[in-house]
Amino acid sequence: MPPKADINKAGWEQSEFPILCETCLGPNPFVRMSKQEFGRSCGTCARPFTVFRWNPGSGARYKATVICQTCAKVKNVCQTCLLDLEYGLPTQVRDTALAVQSEAPTSDINREYYAQNMESKMEDGTKSMMQVGSRASSAGKEMLKQLARTNPYYKRNRPHVCSFFVKGECKRGSECPYRHEKPVENDLSHQNIQDRYHGTNDPVARKIMAGHADTQGLKPPEDQSITSIFLSSLPTSATEDSVRTLVVHSLTQVPSSQIKSVVHVSKSRCAFINFKDRSSAERAAEAWANGLDMSGERVLVKWGRSRNTNAAKTTGVSSPAVPMQVDA
Repeated sequence: MPPKADINKAGWEQSEFPILCETCLGPNPFVRMSKQEFGRSCGTCARPFTVFRWNPGSGARYKATVICQTCAKVKNVCQTCLLDLEYGLPTQVRDTALAVQSEAPTSDINREYYAQNMESKMEDGTKSMMQVGSRASSAGKEMLKQLARTNPYYKRNRPHVCSFFVKGECKRGSECPYRHEKPVENDLSHQNIQDRYHGTNDPVARKIMAGHADTQGLKPPEDQSITSIFLSSLPTSATEDSVRTLVVHSLTQVPSSQIKSVVHVSKSRCAFINFKDRSSAERAAEAWANGLDMSGERVLVKWGRSRNTNAAKTTGVSSPAVPMQVDA
């Protein structure tokens, strides 16, 4: 009896070839792969799927698929490294730039049910749930083009660090298949499949977006009390409600409850977006590094700061924010 005929195995995946990026596949055009049907459970939906294992090239470690093809198609990512297939970026960077809200559930109860529904929809003709190019803003597309990794990075396929060498107990010498290096302990050392796939708290994505914001003149000010973003060159038709709607829709990574207030100055065609905490303001600056699109016009983004800070401390009265001066 074929596996699909069993109702308990109806959602199990069988495939003939994996969905991989060029980096994970390796530089060798002749790759020998091993195939194991229902070899492990998917790292995101927990359904059994066909596991492929191969060696990308000389001096590289063996790699294997870690998520099923349904989950990979839903987010348009590689089955092994979980990076976007078009731009080579983490999903958090892509979803932030394109203002895409992830609909995939993270709970154990709903994720298998969601994967089965997405699989049935894609069988009806939908290739991917990431078909958002037509409604994505030009600023977001421009940001992705600047950050896109077009060339393969085969260094990512290196063997892992030898744990015995770290302890000073490795006796294999040059025959050891692992790297003899001291591991570097930082934020990038703590990564997991769920955060990478769903685009939440991904340290690699945070580093990429923070570096891009710095190059665009949106480096966070040293004063941690500054939690305001200044928008200028707004369209003449802009209102406080339209600005708030634009902010909420373009910040999918920041809950709308974190927006403290939106102050629109119609005469000056500008607005101040005040957040409840500093981290939310930094996420907004990273997402708007290339500006915002509103009614076909590009809105400029800068950090805000308090006016007459010393006087405010003396009198106890806070002054309205003013745009942060950025050195050319």
